[in-house]
Amino acid sequence: MKFAHVAIALPFIFSGQLVAAICPGFNYGIGNVQDLGSGFKRWTVYDDSCKAVDSLTTTGNPCTSGGTFGCTPPPITFNWYKNTFTKLEYTCRPDPQSGKCGNDVISVCCRNDGN
Repeated sequence: MKFAHVAIALPFIFSGQLVAAICPGFNYGIGNVQDLGSGFKRWTVYDDSCKAVDSLTTTGNPCTSGGTFGCTPPPITFNWYKNTFTKLEYTCRPDPQSGKCGNDVISVCCRNDGN
């Protein structure tokens, strides 16, 4: 009977280890540029469980295309993200605790600080 209790507990223990927050303390993480070919590039926005929730696909400069991302002066990184659906704005910055979603390395983490 004790074995049955251990077997039931194991999936919860292992599932907690397999799913790690990509940006602890933040709302979203933005992945690195993905080259789609023909001049198109995409940046994917993930929630903390690596679910793709938004993105920008463009042939232009992501800092000036569509109002989705804002950028710092060189060296250029995204410093804000505006959610395409809710229009809420999030402050972004690199974070040493950020991870990756699949093969997409998170370049910056973003959170809404009430602004």
